[in-house]
Amino acid sequence: MGTSRYAILKALILAASVLATGLTGCQRVPGVATAVAPSIDPTQVVITEAVAGSDIPVHLAYVETIDGLYTPIGIRKPDGDGPFPIILFASGNGGGGMDWVREATQNRSWTQEQFVQAGYAVAWTRYRAEVELAYDKYGKLVQDVRQGRQLLNRGPLEYEDVISIINYVKTLPYVDATRVGYMGMSHGGEMAFKITSEYDGLFAAIASEPANHEFLSLTPDDTVHVNPDSGMRDIESMLMREADKVRGRIDLDVALGRISTINTPIFVQGRNSDELQGIFRVGYDLLQESGKESVWKTYEHDVHGFVYVQRNDKGIYDPDAVQLSAVKDSIAFFDRQREE
Repeated sequence: MGTSRYAILKALILAASVLATGLTGCQRVPGVATAVAPSIDPTQVVITEAVAGSDIPVHLAYVETIDGLYTPIGIRKPDGDGPFPIILFASGNGGGGMDWVREATQNRSWTQEQFVQAGYAVAWTRYRAEVELAYDKYGKLVQDVRQGRQLLNRGPLEYEDVISIINYVKTLPYVDATRVGYMGMSHGGEMAFKITSEYDGLFAAIASEPANHEFLSLTPDDTVHVNPDSGMRDIESMLMREADKVRGRIDLDVALGRISTINTPIFVQGRNSDELQGIFRVGYDLLQESGKESVWKTYEHDVHGFVYVQRNDKGIYDPDAVQLSAVKDSIAFFDRQREE
């Protein structure tokens, strides 16, 4: 290799190493030798990125889950050292990894920025993909030890990844560990019920358009189609607009048993024109009938997931009146709960 090419390559390597170290802000691992720059603690990698049109950067991190694998999050916070209450946001099914977190941060974060302005830290969460019917089939996760190593009765599920994230953010110095909240939409809304049924570490949760068919142990009707290639159900084709129809198709004893262990206040948000509006409503009704602290409000909007405002075709955020109202209601709910 020529001298000039070698010099260029060496300079690029040095620049990349310095850039990575500057982005992470991590501490050097004691006893680990480094070649050209201070090392990055591989267990505490945090990369800071700018967010388009905002002066609130995002801190991208990886959180260890129950089985030792890692799931990504993107945290944003107000100026200062805190400690701040934090709201974890979830949207739909899992998968997509860090690319999903970065895209959501850049293009679906108007709602989060309203929370930051109200004094909250926020984070987009990502988790593993849903496993068809695993929640019903295999029950709660049980851990044991075999030959000195971890042994599980089943693989962890997506909502358990979020519990790992909750426990992680509680260790952050700028987070108020007693004020960690959760806001999930669609499948993420169902996860609010699953999480709070098994875990008391949230001060409040919002279940927006919660697709609670599995949590309620609902038997679908013939509006559900099965994909002949995979043998799995197409839940999104299901028509469950009426609460009475839903009640007639759930296992009430199972659903009430799961709700009986919920101790977290939950705000259930419906959407009038949604095909699953009956499921949204029955989840709330069972909370009320079980004496759980809960709130219901339904909105008229034509977009599933309207509460997470996205950039329009011109690349700008332009929330409509319903979205403004829903986000205001959401912040007010968390404000009330954090003050109690």
